[in-house]
Amino acid sequence: MRKTEAVFYADTYHPIQAGSIDGTDTLPHDSAVYRAWLCSSAALYDPSGDPKLIGDPYFTLFVARLSPLSTENTLRQAMSKYGRVKNLRLVRHIVTGASRGYAFVEYETEREMRRAYKEAHHSLVDDYEIIVDYNRQQLMPGWIPRRLGGGFGGKKESGQLRFGGRERPFRAPIRIPYDDLEKLGIPPPPEGRYMSRYQDPSPPRRKRSSVDREEGTHRRSMDREANIHKSNPADNDDRFHKRSMDGDYHSSRRSSDESAQRHRSRSSRDREEGTHRRSTDREASIPKSSPVDKEESFRKRSMDQEGRSFKRSSVETEEFHRSRRSVDMEERSHKRSSRDRDERSHKRHQSRHYERSTSHDRS
Repeated sequence: MRKTEAVFYADTYHPIQAGSIDGTDTLPHDSAVYRAWLCSSAALYDPSGDPKLIGDPYFTLFVARLSPLSTENTLRQAMSKYGRVKNLRLVRHIVTGASRGYAFVEYETEREMRRAYKEAHHSLVDDYEIIVDYNRQQLMPGWIPRRLGGGFGGKKESGQLRFGGRERPFRAPIRIPYDDLEKLGIPPPPEGRYMSRYQDPSPPRRKRSSVDREEGTHRRSMDREANIHKSNPADNDDRFHKRSMDGDYHSSRRSSDESAQRHRSRSSRDREEGTHRRSTDREASIPKSSPVDKEESFRKRSMDQEGRSFKRSSVETEEFHRSRRSVDMEERSHKRSSRDRDERSHKRHQSRHYERSTSHDRS
């Protein structure tokens, strides 16, 4: 992206910077900018002092360039395509009651608000192309409204040029006078973090604390319970019966597992006690013998072991000789049969040769 095509958006509002093309002006270029600058310096504007402000600003959108014929119903119908509209206020003239061409729309959730912020921008409502922005009056630090010379709107023929908003972003500056901007308290342009004109600037997000997270989880749980209660009572009974059956099943399974574990531990303990008792009984049943008796019993056991090993070796040798004899007999029979076949084939060959010779002599 070339720098000549790059833009940036204002995070905080300053009247002199808002009246500049690239955000680097240090002097007001018209009387409206000067009036807004004086109002900002003297802190004459309170963004939360409007008694008509209702709802959460993080869920609220600013909709402008509406048709004079647009009503609350048509606007609600058009903005309900992007989410559930909670509150809607169409700003009207205090004397005539005619529409001023802008409104504030509050959604149920921040997610729905962001969807409308992205998709409803430059859409058609009553054949008028609208613009959508977030609620800068309450969320943008230093904001000065249009009636006091501020804002981001304005027309070229009236001399009011306002840049930095979503519809008119700042151009990428060629040279940034850091010293002059610092003297006036104007935030310098964010060099190196520019965007394309086709990118949507993200609206500010709420800084969530631990209390907000707890409230959000509590609200979700309450909504879930309310949805459950709104369902059919028969479904609730079935769900309760199923939950109770599952609880009974899990409890019975847990009790059966515990009983099986106790049975296994008891059986292993009984087996150990039984083996210990049998060993002690065997030791008690063996009479106490003298050293001579021990030697004789040892000699007898050794003689029995030698006899068994001798018998085993003799049996193994007999089987080996028997298998060897059978192998030799098979080899001899194979040799004999091969020799007989050779002799028979030789005799047949000699007889054929003799017959050929006699037939030749006769001819």
